[in-house]
Amino acid sequence: MTLIKSISGIRGTIGGRTGDTLNPLDIVKFTTAYATFIPRKTGRIVVGRDGRLSGHMVRDVVCGTLVGMGFDVLDIGYASTPTTELAVRMSGADGGIIITASHNPRQWNALKLLNSEGEFLTAADGAEVLAIAEKEDFQYAEVDNLGHVTVDDSFDDRHVQAVLDLKLVDAEAIKKAGFKVCVDSINSVGGLVLPKLLDKLGVSYKFLNGEVTGDFAHNPEPLEKNLQGIMDEMKTGKYDLGIVVDPDVDRLAFICEDGKMFGEEYTLVSVADYVLSQTKGNTVSNLSSTRALRDVTEKHGGTYAAAAVGEVNVTTKMKEVNAVIGGEGNGGVIYPESHYGRDALVGIALFLTSLAKKGGTVSELRKTFPEYQIAKNRIDLTPETDVDAILVKVKEMFAQDTTAQVNDIDGVKIDFPDRWVHLRKSNTEPIIRVYSEAQTMEMADELGKKLMKVVYDMQ
Repeated sequence: MTLIKSISGIRGTIGGRTGDTLNPLDIVKFTTAYATFIPRKTGRIVVGRDGRLSGHMVRDVVCGTLVGMGFDVLDIGYASTPTTELAVRMSGADGGIIITASHNPRQWNALKLLNSEGEFLTAADGAEVLAIAEKEDFQYAEVDNLGHVTVDDSFDDRHVQAVLDLKLVDAEAIKKAGFKVCVDSINSVGGLVLPKLLDKLGVSYKFLNGEVTGDFAHNPEPLEKNLQGIMDEMKTGKYDLGIVVDPDVDRLAFICEDGKMFGEEYTLVSVADYVLSQTKGNTVSNLSSTRALRDVTEKHGGTYAAAAVGEVNVTTKMKEVNAVIGGEGNGGVIYPESHYGRDALVGIALFLTSLAKKGGTVSELRKTFPEYQIAKNRIDLTPETDVDAILVKVKEMFAQDTTAQVNDIDGVKIDFPDRWVHLRKSNTEPIIRVYSEAQTMEMADELGKKLMKVVYDMQ
């Protein structure tokens, strides 16, 4: 059983002992700490949740705790992460709590914490919330000052309209293209909001795993190894595009008309290529993302910058360099014209606009981008593993290599002229992620496995 406190929020498995898992007592503690920390202006907090089995329980505890702290709760019900982020801004709330464990399996849930801009708390703010939680010196409201809960389920429609209002989304061009798509929404909130978007765009569709049961039909992380069902459906030749989202709809993966993966790394690359063709500017992705974004950015006369992994790190860097688009290679598109958050709805609308304007098939579009392959491996950690010591030793191994550039702002990334490898402790799971990229999968995997052996030998 696991409880992880990080830049990505409070995440854990449901059930078990307090302090070791995400259970009602710990949910109360961290929600109270957040309510203690957040600056109170309107006295309103937005709460939204994905379709997880434990979501109802967690929501009740979160809402009850916020009411006990004297906050009014705007409960928007089933909602994607980007919908909840937008709801904070649209409602003028002081902040928001998203109840979702994103791509983690069904036994997990989490609290993602937002500020009044509908953006994730900074690392410093998150650390302050954790410090407040550890003290457990809480002050709750008197009976006459308790908050109230208001339910409002209008924000899916408002989110969709906000996407349609974006200048670079051409709904008419998409309608004229007459696209047919297949969507895997993995038994969560994508099954509610994506039909509304696709209807407005005039796209015909079939949903797989569209029922919001929270009992995921497969591992919910949108990786090729988990997507055989929709890949097989695409091979029937009935569709122009396959669309896959994770349970909270902030990650987006595409599948070509022939049933082959477009490549989750190329979700951002393809959308950025379209945006940059219309809007000159810079881009940002994290250190574990493909070099293809750098290549596409430079082709359009912009400058690419890398950030540490974690959405708030990417958005901070985007603001710093005035990026017109950015995100993460896991299929997370961040488009500031909408908001500073990963948003699969925005990604879908921009991608379909690009495809409609360029013509051709999805597989033909994929061939227009620089070709790289990323191998994504992992090393499971034990409580005894000293990750920091391991990463220091890896850094020292390559410090004298004149062919390598070593970056340690987030774990250790070793950049060679024709390939790279990045080792970092996950924010969301008890593992070391080992990502490596080269021009072929064999070369990338060989490099990743070489570094994995180094780590295993150190343990």
